[in-house]
Amino acid sequence: GATGGAETDAEAPEEITFDDLGLPADLLRAVTDMGYRTPTDIQREAIPVLLSGRDVVGVAQTGTGKTAAFGLPLLDAVDAREPVVQALVLAPTRELALQSADAITDMAHRSRGLDVVAVYGGAPYGPQIGALRDGAQVVVGTPGRVIDLIEKGALVLEDVRYFVLDEADEMLRMGLA
Repeated sequence: GATGGAETDAEAPEEITFDDLGLPADLLRAVTDMGYRTPTDIQREAIPVLLSGRDVVGVAQTGTGKTAAFGLPLLDAVDAREPVVQALVLAPTRELALQSADAITDMAHRSRGLDVVAVYGGAPYGPQIGALRDGAQVVVGTPGRVIDLIEKGALVLEDVRYFVLDEADEMLRMGLA
């Protein structure tokens, strides 16, 4: 400690909580409502940096809360009053896109009330285009369907200020980048 004595285990630093990461009150409440108490390593490292507006490359195992690590700062970056796409998350598979979209939707509904749409192949275009037309602010999708929707003029990215490559290594392996 600062008093000059050797630190013992009894003086171990306080455990870091979500309170310490700089999240706005509504997002902090959402995290608490979802039952999270202490951030994982990737959340502790990434959230403050992402909130500050800097770019991050995060490497973490599955199940360590990567979606919340990028999803909470993503929600902070999006303006719920603007019915335009402001955040894009690319995921290698439909399953991952749906999983991330569900998690971000859950966080959004507990805080910002944003509209999140998952876009992926193997599903009809109609509902996905409809959700975009209705003003979804967050798009989570697979590269193929995202490109199709851009080419159809249904997905406009000019207002995107937050972009995530989820499992970028997997997308590179699949030749999607």
